[in-house]
Amino acid sequence: MKRYFRVMLGKKSIYASECFKEGYIGADFGIHENLSGNLPDNWRDFNKKYIPVFMEARPDKSKVAAGLACGFLWTVCRGIKEGDIVLCPNGEGRYFVGQITGAYTYAPDTNLPHRRPVHWLDQMIDRSDMSEALRNSTGSIGTVSNIDRYAEEIEKLIGGHVQVPASQSLISSDPTVEDPTIFALERHLEDFLVHNWSQTELGKDFDIFEEDGELIGQQYQTDTGPLDILAISKDKNRLLVVELKKGRASDSVIGQVQRYMGYVKDELAKEGQLVEGVIIALEDDQRIKRALSVAPNISFYKYQVSFKLIKN
Repeated sequence: MKRYFRVMLGKKSIYASECFKEGYIGADFGIHENLSGNLPDNWRDFNKKYIPVFMEARPDKSKVAAGLACGFLWTVCRGIKEGDIVLCPNGEGRYFVGQITGAYTYAPDTNLPHRRPVHWLDQMIDRSDMSEALRNSTGSIGTVSNIDRYAEEIEKLIGGHVQVPASQSLISSDPTVEDPTIFALERHLEDFLVHNWSQTELGKDFDIFEEDGELIGQQYQTDTGPLDILAISKDKNRLLVVELKKGRASDSVIGQVQRYMGYVKDELAKEGQLVEGVIIALEDDQRIKRALSVAPNISFYKYQVSFKLIKN
């Protein structure tokens, strides 16, 4: 099944034109060795081996940043499959569009040594032609982001006429989603929450995790999927996992938050750092409140949506 990714080609797309001319996408992350034979099926196994390598090369980086960097590197080298579609910003408001045509190769002493061959399409996509939701997803922080949920829109933008299978829809492929309408609404809420974080109740005590001035705490990859928001307290003593309910079953979202918290505790937290969780939902949920009454390190928040028409 064809998948879709946004891939940054160097900071601020500095190598986009070079990659387009030479027919590849690539990454660096300071790991200067041939990864052929060292790309396991599971990205967690890759991270276990290469996070120490990354941190030795970049001692100024946090373990959170190291985990994210190694996850991105594995995705470029192995996670993206032959036949998948990549959208790569050119730094001028447009996106190159290509299809992965082969396996990983290593090109030492180059700007982006970890590479995948790409057949670039003639069409480019103007950012202004995208829906607001797709613009937000393609503009997210990080080298790689999965944009499968916009497959149908992307195909239309590049002139494709193939119907995207229902199984490729993020909503229909998740059996825990009880209310697709709320799911869609809360996908937008996540971006709104990130952009307005400082004005929220959570923003008083926590900052979304960042590295070198860039937010890396949105959709942070874990071994059980990407958590919505990873934040850290202003005194650096607490890590916070924030998860939107997204129309899912109560038991499912509670279990997911606990799994994310376990990952953060085991893989990211420094000695002495506490890990807390937050669930955010549109409506009061008695089942969640009941379960959280015996989980004091997880809080529940309800949000309100306000819509107003003003006559001119």
